[in-house]
Amino acid sequence: MTTTKPASRPANPRFSSGPCAKIPTFSLDLLSDAPLGRSHRAGIGKAKLKAAIEGTREILGIPADYRIGIVPASDTGAFEMAMWTMLGERPAEMVAWESFGAGWVTDAVKQLKIDARVHEAPYGEIVDMAALDYDRDVCFTWNGTTSGVRMPNGDAIPADRKGLTMCDATSAAFAQDMPWDKLDVTTFSWQKVLGGEAAHGMLVLSPRAVARLESYTPAWPLPKIFRLTSKGKLNEGIFVGETINTPSMLAVEDYLVALDWARSVGGLKGLMARADANAAAIWDFCETRPWIANLAVDPATRSNTSVCLKFTDDRIKDGAAFAKAVAKRLEAEGVALDIGAYRDAPAGLRIWCGGTVETADVRAVLPWLEWAFEAEIAAQAQAA
Repeated sequence: MTTTKPASRPANPRFSSGPCAKIPTFSLDLLSDAPLGRSHRAGIGKAKLKAAIEGTREILGIPADYRIGIVPASDTGAFEMAMWTMLGERPAEMVAWESFGAGWVTDAVKQLKIDARVHEAPYGEIVDMAALDYDRDVCFTWNGTTSGVRMPNGDAIPADRKGLTMCDATSAAFAQDMPWDKLDVTTFSWQKVLGGEAAHGMLVLSPRAVARLESYTPAWPLPKIFRLTSKGKLNEGIFVGETINTPSMLAVEDYLVALDWARSVGGLKGLMARADANAAAIWDFCETRPWIANLAVDPATRSNTSVCLKFTDDRIKDGAAFAKAVAKRLEAEGVALDIGAYRDAPAGLRIWCGGTVETADVRAVLPWLEWAFEAEIAAQAQAA
């Protein structure tokens, strides 16, 4: 039993799954070029916003004929915008294996009330994507931020589909290889894998998605911040940096700095390698401990960003209380902040492993995790 506190500590204890750790080189001084107090519609503001869009395209390898827009309200706003403007033209397949996917199901079925079939899998598992009807519109998350389960690839999505694929990729973009030819609508936010600031969403549209927008008018009214077309045509300005509402130019500058850092570590391949190394450190740790396991049932679907863990020791009486107590001990020691499981997820822990996290910090926190587990087991026995 490990009763002595480990000697080493993570240099950065921030393992939150959103907002996530800033880039390792972050300093407020890096934001000094932000055009504060200037209009986002001035030349400098438009240039910064366009640079954010084109930098996203460059690093993620998004095809030249796909549109990329900066929209309000983070990934949530981007995905809501997509659903409210494009769903309803045909029946839909709503897919959920964690809480955010479940939220999209609720919106489609209870708010928009479209003709939809719902496919769900419990936390730790994934829906059989090959069993879906892709002549319908299909809405799904690529990486389950709250379940630690991700799509292993896009092989199940047919090239000759008639419906649109609408993908919430907020904890996957910049850490996982996205098959753009299989994705018609993709959304994500800055505060996940690149550790950017919150409140801004990214909306990526394939030519098929643009065609839907220009040929279909939903039966319901659309608020201003959801409107992507004007007089039946795509509002092209949104996709060159002319945002629907006022963005934070400080947050834009922060994103540009993060994109520069991403280039410095090898772009997408470098970011993926960093996340893979971080996640592997935790997986290897779990393989050698009988009291903790990955929530993801199938190793092929394990997330390399939001690694979700469950305690498996028979001595634990109340799983939720135990997990909260372990997380509290780690936070009190200042070695791991904000790693409790998401409120709707099974009891356990969630350690963010995206590319802005250093592998040395992941390795340093693991002995502390073992210490906190054993300390809580001992406390539970003493209280019994």
